[in-house]
Amino acid sequence: MKSWILSILVSLGLAVNVAVAQEKPEAINLNIFTFTSGPAGAYGMPGKNAADIIIKQLNDQGGIAGVPIKQRYIDEAQGTDGVISEYRRVASDDDNQVIIAALSSANCLALKPAVQQLEVPTVAWNCDAHELLLDGENDYYFRPSGNTVPEFASYALYLLQQNPDVKRVAMINPDYAMGHDAAEIFSAALQAIKPDVEIVANLFPKLGTSNFQTEISRLTAARPDVVFSALWGADLTNFVRQSLARGLYNNTQVILALGETVLEKGNLPEGVIVGVLGDGWWMSPDAQENPDTVAFVEDYKEEFGEYPVFPSMKMANAITFIKQAYEKAIEDNDGKWPTREQIAAAMKNSTVRTLTGVSAMRDDNEGVVDQLIGSTVMSSDYDFPIIGNMVRYQGEAVTPPIGQDPIEWVKTFEAGLLEELPKPGSYSY
Repeated sequence: MKSWILSILVSLGLAVNVAVAQEKPEAINLNIFTFTSGPAGAYGMPGKNAADIIIKQLNDQGGIAGVPIKQRYIDEAQGTDGVISEYRRVASDDDNQVIIAALSSANCLALKPAVQQLEVPTVAWNCDAHELLLDGENDYYFRPSGNTVPEFASYALYLLQQNPDVKRVAMINPDYAMGHDAAEIFSAALQAIKPDVEIVANLFPKLGTSNFQTEISRLTAARPDVVFSALWGADLTNFVRQSLARGLYNNTQVILALGETVLEKGNLPEGVIVGVLGDGWWMSPDAQENPDTVAFVEDYKEEFGEYPVFPSMKMANAITFIKQAYEKAIEDNDGKWPTREQIAAAMKNSTVRTLTGVSAMRDDNEGVVDQLIGSTVMSSDYDFPIIGNMVRYQGEAVTPPIGQDPIEWVKTFEAGLLEELPKPGSYSY
């Protein structure tokens, strides 16, 4: 009878607002964009591996609200046009309620119009570019892991707490948006607090560079007190190997912003400043206090023969974020299966206990997370250097407020901030 009445109303051209209930699906289809091939696979595959592990663990526990997760991976190496096309295809299928996209900042920025148009809750598991959510028009795009401003500004703070007398700084970063952002943010924070710091070299090798001998020669010739780098993936591996052979670390403080990813294979000496672009160190006190994290790390190590790195933790935390959103949306919907809109509403302003800390979602859908930085130390428990002398900066202290220009905000840093923040070594095992 109701369907007959509805058809009559529609035929008469009357406006009808009908809430269509979602039926509980047989599986949660989770499409995940990451790099599974090419040079960026060195970063993307740890994310994929982490997704496989945590999804298996969740499914072994009954999935989400009794529904198993079925994952599918889309390779970002196909290029931005292909990524957008594939995203639109996936989003047009109503059976796909949530999408994880993406690793690349360029891909995330390019996807944003489609996310808003197609109204699919989309979780940026990486893509740290701070520009992504600045305009506030983000009803369906969420980033639970933070962005480049707190990440790279925190290295300057840690450095100045450790070495307030630094004078000469050199930088080597990849020649694309993230690398240029890293250089701008790090130097802005450094010079805001210590204006007499001189940038004596600012190098931008192309992505995929295999031979860094020219750059290492220029860095050495500049005689810096500090070398800062946001190189990553195979580029970072090659740079570390070649710079070690050239003795770069002997008389210079080196900062490797993504250095945790090469701890197991980079032969780094003690004292190299490294971090995890957020709080994603699997050995941190917060991580080790969480039995879910311990189980995740054990399963990851058993499956892949190595420990997870911070891209792994970012992916696992993104899926944890999605799980909580589903559970909250179901609760808010009186136990019925939620719509895309209801899932997005559950993500808004949520606070999620992740595997490595807490992600607090703001009104602009930016997740505020703590920043964990330390330096390499040797441990009798491992045959590779680990992160010691750690500090955990509270996310709110190093994240620009909503509505403020992020770089201009960093430029307001003052020396007193160093005294207000916790000190290196205050966050220990």
